[in-house]
Amino acid sequence: MTTILLVIYLLAAAGVIGLVLIQQGKGADMGASFGAGASNTVFGAGGSGNFLTRMTAICATVFFAVALVFGNLATHQTESQWIDPTQGQVIQEAATDVPSEIPAEKSGDEIPQ
Repeated sequence: MTTILLVIYLLAAAGVIGLVLIQQGKGADMGASFGAGASNTVFGAGGSGNFLTRMTAICATVFFAVALVFGNLATHQTESQWIDPTQGQVIQEAATDVPSEIPAEKSGDEIPQ
């Protein structure tokens, strides 16, 4: 499931990047008054603004939704695995191995200047 979510996440990220780069800036409409107005006829009479804006919004929504799912999965992870390079074996640890005591501060003798 994580692999499928990762693929969707990467496709949504690439989609947002590509769609933002394709869109024209606010000042690009100035060229229409000088004879460059036929460049928007590929997407119909309404231009590319509505289509590209909607697709960008959809890709961004998917991107943020999958990011929230990844964050939720990472928060609720109960065990982590790592390979000990000295022994070459897989070691499992509980994610709740947090020290129960906070170290006390040192005395005020060593105050940095």
